Amino acid sequence: MDVREVADHVLKTAQWTASRSSGPGGQHRDKASTRAELTIDRDSLAALEPALADRLAAALDLDQRPLRISVQDERSLSRNQEIAVERLAELVAEALAPPPPARRPTRPSRARREARLASKARRGADKRLRRPPNDEP
Repeated sequence: MDVREVADHVLKTAQWTASRSSGPGGQHRDKASTRAELTIDRDSLAALEPALADRLAAALDLDQRPLRISVQDERSLSRNQEIAVERLAELVAEALAPPPPARRPTRPSRARREARLASKARRGADKRLRRPPNDEP
């Protein structure tokens, strides 16, 4: 299933709320509710396949608490809602992305080991030259 389709399924059952946002805006900010809040809980995933819903719930930690995306970046409620949908799509994409391949441990090559030891020897020699001379006859 496509990430956008999954996000659309989740949006159908998600809850939207609007409230007054903080920041600049003057009288408009004091009167208009422009902060968009998108709340997603475990029940919002009911329309999805059970395996997919479980994977999303685990990745978004919906078993512990609902996911709340709050946006007040713009002065328009509709634009803030669009930004919230974009953020939801990003979270869903991250949740559905396959895990990265396991790291394969590597060993330094013989030439690399020898170069490191030679560098250490040069550094030690430089430091030895900075020491005060011995006064022994």
